[in-house]
Amino acid sequence: MHYDIESDKTVKFKETVVKGFRPEDYVATQVFYESKDKTKIPMFIVHNKAISPQKMKGSHPTLLYGYGGFNISLKPSFSISRLVWMQHFYGVYAVPNLRGGGEYGEKWHNAGTKLKKQNVFDDFQYAAKYLIAAGYTSPDKLAIWGGSNGGLLVGACANQAPELYGCAVAAVGVLDMLRFHKFTIGYAWCSDYGNADEDKEEFEALYKISPCHNVREDVQYPAMLITTADHDDRVSPLHSYKYISALQDKAGAANKRPLLIRIEVKAGHGGGKPLSKQIEEISDVFAFMARNLGATWVDQ
Repeated sequence: MHYDIESDKTVKFKETVVKGFRPEDYVATQVFYESKDKTKIPMFIVHNKAISPQKMKGSHPTLLYGYGGFNISLKPSFSISRLVWMQHFYGVYAVPNLRGGGEYGEKWHNAGTKLKKQNVFDDFQYAAKYLIAAGYTSPDKLAIWGGSNGGLLVGACANQAPELYGCAVAAVGVLDMLRFHKFTIGYAWCSDYGNADEDKEEFEALYKISPCHNVREDVQYPAMLITTADHDDRVSPLHSYKYISALQDKAGAANKRPLLIRIEVKAGHGGGKPLSKQIEEISDVFAFMARNLGATWVDQ
């Protein structure tokens, strides 16, 4: 799109046509919801125009995606895989702009780091609560997904509020918060997370949120899919191995939903991954979500 300052008009500058995609069939809405501490958090919600919260009554599968860290902003963009979710599973797609990101500058970023990292998880959990209360979805129909720092987000939220979700996918996540700085380039992440070896307060804060150290035996977890790659040299796969081991050991015997790991071979953190491997992974993730949320593929 092109915005002309003099005329105050926005016009189409260039359009890439995707076969089978009709943009006029979809609507994107930005809402602001209250987090646990009453901070207003923005969230984009995208879905087919034919469905609405009033008509949905919590019946539609919804994918809640988040990151919330390292001053990275999640801005509107086009994604074929997200379109598959909305077009063929008739799903809702939601992206909250969590604290820890860069959407509102350094103050917003700092509000989701180190001793304040729990703010990020609260923001995400309250996004789920908003979607449920507004009628978009219900816990049994809600999936959460995030990668890398977003994998930490999913793991922490699955531990803290498992009753909110029907499915959770933690991709290449940072999941051992007491030892992350000891592997590959993990020490560079201390700027956002802190360091359990060097500061007592940071140790206590990290211990409370570390997914590997907070798996619970007294709850029912959502269907969990942990994804990693055997040659990931950014976030070592040991994080995912330890987390799924803890899940299966402590919660596996009594859990009614599956607790699984998907390990890609001859691949890394994600950058440069061949298209064939990308398609296979996304297909597996959507199949897992659909199976556990009761979502049905619709040809269009």
